[in-house]
Amino acid sequence: MFRTTLFIGMTLLGAAATAVAADPAPATKASPLLQKPLTGIAGKEGLMLEVTIPPGGGSPAHRHDADVFVYVLEGAVIMQVAGGEPQTLGVGQTFYENPADVHVRSENASKTEPARLLVFFVKNSGAAATRPAAAGK
Repeated sequence: MFRTTLFIGMTLLGAAATAVAADPAPATKASPLLQKPLTGIAGKEGLMLEVTIPPGGGSPAHRHDADVFVYVLEGAVIMQVAGGEPQTLGVGQTFYENPADVHVRSENASKTEPARLLVFFVKNSGAAATRPAAAGK
């Protein structure tokens, strides 16, 4: 679980590497809440995270190779998958990604307030939850 969490964190933090050195992008934080094998679905597990995106924060293009369900707990976010339209979501709204989607936009809609998400993955057991979009497209 911690290897998965570290990889998620590193992917989400990748946005900071593209910022100007004098004005680094704030770090997104992914905190694991629960990870369990799914009963009756061989080779699959559920992973639940709380993700906090600081004001002005976001993540570079990535993919999950999983069914991903997002629920906005606090603030507002802009989400977009390749080929889709950007969606601005507020508290209580949801977003879904299928295993083939590339998540091209994931950012806090506010420059002054944090956004907090509950994210639930249905993924292959032991597989990384997030990987860069360029890796195998």
